Amino acid sequence: MARRCELTGTTVQTGNNVSHAQNKTRRRYLPNLCNVSLTSDALGRSVRFRICAKTLRSVDHKGGLDKFLLAARDRDLSLHAQRIKREIRRKTE
Repeated sequence: MARRCELTGTTVQTGNNVSHAQNKTRRRYLPNLCNVSLTSDALGRSVRFRICAKTLRSVDHKGGLDKFLLAARDRDLSLHAQRIKREIRRKTE
């Protein structure tokens, strides 16, 4: 399973651990991924996603899953999220 947020595309980043003596060793920064069920008002059901904790805050800030997905770029969304976005768009038109 990919370490990638389904709604924002946040993925693994790389960098260095730097000691006090300035010794550098490579490391990976993993996203804080959580399995969550988000409720869609337009569809009237909950949808499961694997998203990072920061994205969960962003969804709440935008006003819910429907508004977040309609404002999101398709290239950031997973195929599953793009399908849900199309369903929401059909229901709201």
